[in-house]
Amino acid sequence: MKRFFFAVLAVSILFYPCLCRAEEKWKTSKSTHFIVYFKNAPESFIEQLVDKAEYYYDRIADNLGFTRFNFWLWDNRAKVYIYDDANDYRVSTGQPGWSAGAARPREKIIYTYPYAQGFFETILPHEMGHIIFREFVGFDNHAIPGWLDEGVASYQESMRYSAALAVAKKAAREGALIPLDKLAQINPQSIIDQSSAQLYYAEAISLVDYLIKEHGKDNFVIFCQNLRDKKDLRQSLCLVYPFSGLQDFDEAWQRYLKK
Repeated sequence: MKRFFFAVLAVSILFYPCLCRAEEKWKTSKSTHFIVYFKNAPESFIEQLVDKAEYYYDRIADNLGFTRFNFWLWDNRAKVYIYDDANDYRVSTGQPGWSAGAARPREKIIYTYPYAQGFFETILPHEMGHIIFREFVGFDNHAIPGWLDEGVASYQESMRYSAALAVAKKAAREGALIPLDKLAQINPQSIIDQSSAQLYYAEAISLVDYLIKEHGKDNFVIFCQNLRDKKDLRQSLCLVYPFSGLQDFDEAWQRYLKK
């Protein structure tokens, strides 16, 4: 379980790999919403990637209740660069040795290599979650706290969902949760140890889960629209949910975890 949350942290902070080297020659595989660039990756991997990406394209928007207005079509398709192997990926993008994937949400670009550990189950849905969420609320929107951005992205990793909630519920029972005001001050890029990363992401996922499962997708969409319209976090929450403020939201969430 700890290894999972450290892997998520590694993926989440890698938004700005260096640009692909100009001399590289890429083959392409195109689908309705994606263009995959590759050199020598197995054809079976490329086919699997396209199928999974198209599946997540529909599933993530549905998970969040978002109605699409900016469709990824033609020149607006997302791009996925597949390097030949881990070394090729890391040398070309400048990523550290433990990185298995990275993304640039604003440009809708994802980088990885064939059969990177956890790519289809965690990295791909996580990074697509960042892109789709930020496309909806705005890429330069400073009203979005880090826990919400990471919570929405991590919420898409269905295979890890139960483990994350178990960590959050255990912390709630033991009185070990990071309070919401402190959680909002944490920059996930600065988290060093695995246990802190584990708890941070568990709480982020559980907060999003609480808003969607307890109060419904429609309210979550309106909440995100409020953020998109430049209202701050407190305003955006209180205009939709029965909270008197952020402290009230924090307490309601913690009661939900202790049920």
